[in-house]
Amino acid sequence: MGLLLSILIGLLAGYLGSLIFKGSGLGLFWNLVVGLIGGIIGGAVFEFLGLTTHGLIWQLISATAGAIILLWIVSLLRKK
Repeated sequence: MGLLLSILIGLLAGYLGSLIFKGSGLGLFWNLVVGLIGGIIGGAVFEFLGLTTHGLIWQLISATAGAIILLWIVSLLRKK
């Protein structure tokens, strides 16, 4: 059940990240994939900063932050 919840949080984070980050976008499917990967990035960044992500809301916040970071990096690479 925990893995399914993590996947759902990642998908929601990808959707929220695509709404917040007003780049050119990658399409809904790829933004959701970015959200899944962004969840891992966000968790690592928050852990590096010493912030705990216990609880559903904090996991969603960290995953969304990671998705935004990843969408920003992808937009930089696509411009080149």
